Amino acid sequence: MLAFLKKAGRALYRVWFYILVTIPIIIFSPLLIASTLSEKTYPQFFWLARNLWAPVILYGMGCPPKITYCERMKRSESYMLVANHTSMLDIMLMLRVSRNPFVFVGKKELVNIPVFGFFYKRVCIMVDREDSRSRSAVYRRAQRRLDEGLSICIFPEGGVPDESVVLDAFKDGAFKMAIAHKIPIVPITFYDNKTRFPFRFYSGSPGLLRTRVHPFFNTKNSNTSDTPVLSNAVREVILESLVEGPNVPCHGT
Repeated sequence: MLAFLKKAGRALYRVWFYILVTIPIIIFSPLLIASTLSEKTYPQFFWLARNLWAPVILYGMGCPPKITYCERMKRSESYMLVANHTSMLDIMLMLRVSRNPFVFVGKKELVNIPVFGFFYKRVCIMVDREDSRSRSAVYRRAQRRLDEGLSICIFPEGGVPDESVVLDAFKDGAFKMAIAHKIPIVPITFYDNKTRFPFRFYSGSPGLLRTRVHPFFNTKNSNTSDTPVLSNAVREVILESLVEGPNVPCHGT
């Protein structure tokens, strides 16, 4: 009986998440739609998503963020944000991490999520990883967004790894893009998202979402041949942080 109640409670917890995702979108839909009519109004959309949508979900799920900054982003600069990816909460938490407006680069399959998908396809850079033309188009769209003063966020593991994998191999796209545009790379570790809200349905529980923003990697003196070294170095920072835990001091790069 106890096992059944736990399973039912976790199922309700999952359903509650999707309710929290949907309700703010419906309530603020006029503002959200108006702010997606033009790329010039994207910063207004980002503000709404960061300050109205994401907090409702995170706090409503009983998962308040606790963010440690080893280095702060400057409001006037663009960045490449990269983090480990294990949960739907990664999206909302990333919005709380950065005050600088950024655009997600993500898989096109997310457009199929009701309500959420409508806005996702209007404001994110979608990529079909099976289509080389789609991948090349990502670079062109990212360049335009960077020219507008925005930052870019990519989860370099690509898909979501098996839960037994601490940190999957990184794909090179984020690092090639950062080098090409000479923007700093911001490594970010999400410690608790896999536990709080993994992709398995009958799982998850409330609790802190501890997060660390590591010192940045400068790409101004890097070239394309440095991509594998840079990718491995950033991955090592996040992997070491996951293994050591959130209570160790900040490390320099």
